Amino acid sequence: MGENSNAEIDSQVINHNATDAVSLVEVRRGTIVESRHRGHIAVVDGQGETVAALGAIETVTYLRSSAKPFQALPLITSGAADAFNFTEREIAVACGSHSGETIHTQTVRTMLDRAKLSSSLLKCGIHEPFDREVARGLRRDGVSPDVLQNNCSGKHTGMLALALRLNAPTDSYDDPEHPVQIAIKKCVARFADLEASRIVVGVDGCGVPVFGMSVRCMATMYARLILPPADFDDATRTAAARIVAAMRRFPEMVGGTRERLDTEIMRATDGRVISKVGAEGVYTAGVMPSDDFPHGLGIALKIEDGEDRRARPVVVIEVLRQLGLLSEKAQAALMPYSRFDVRNHRREVVGEIVPRFHLVWVVAQA
Repeated sequence: MGENSNAEIDSQVINHNATDAVSLVEVRRGTIVESRHRGHIAVVDGQGETVAALGAIETVTYLRSSAKPFQALPLITSGAADAFNFTEREIAVACGSHSGETIHTQTVRTMLDRAKLSSSLLKCGIHEPFDREVARGLRRDGVSPDVLQNNCSGKHTGMLALALRLNAPTDSYDDPEHPVQIAIKKCVARFADLEASRIVVGVDGCGVPVFGMSVRCMATMYARLILPPADFDDATRTAAARIVAAMRRFPEMVGGTRERLDTEIMRATDGRVISKVGAEGVYTAGVMPSDDFPHGLGIALKIEDGEDRRARPVVVIEVLRQLGLLSEKAQAALMPYSRFDVRNHRREVVGEIVPRFHLVWVVAQA
């Protein structure tokens, strides 16, 4: 454990029957707390034990893009990734919510070319790139975004490659009953330690199935990704290790080269933490085994109101800090995400957005 964490964290028994979100972030203007963001946090170890939590960790919500590493796993276990000679960088972009920079679109294009697939087959839709400079350049030049700039284009390319490997149709790979989506749902259920029938299925922003489960199960998925259970088959364990290695080695493919929380966390922690955001205030991470956490950790949180920009980063950095996962150097690198100023229209600082919570431990930590 980090030296700053023990004195600040209450050692209590978690109320697993809690039904309410708890206040996590305060938005202060002058001397008044003007707004609060509430949510739920679950921390689970590689043995499936809940280590720490806040709020109602059995709250069911959608994984959103936090599912991407698991949606990419069948690409590897099926042999598709090797059949098309996908590199570690390409596996990383399949796991990512990329920024739509040239490094991302070129990588996805190479994957499509190697599998002899057309970008017209991608069913993820089109949106403005996440990277502000790229988006600004498109607007300046009067150019419309391309499907490859969709943050999910790597994931969808992986799904198309899997369809080819399974000798399944490529024009309906987004259908919940398609062999690709069936394989993905089985994988998600296995890592979440759930019966597949208990997973709530909706439609994600990119059109493919999205999976609903408890915040605790989300954390379990990432703990198992880091350290798969002994009864998992070798192919699955190897695939999980390849996913983790790809994300650690190419964090810029998971997010982007600038202003992306996932990338900055993985860089700041030297790959000790693999990080993956999801829409609507979802966040997940896996923590590599260490002396403090010999079985690794899975972390999941949900900001109740879905706030992605000012609330989620603040909570994420504070969770990592309280878990003792951030060195002084890492804290300094992540400072831009750990709190935000409230400014008026004259750009004067008139308040602050700050974390206000203490993780509750199931068992007192040494």
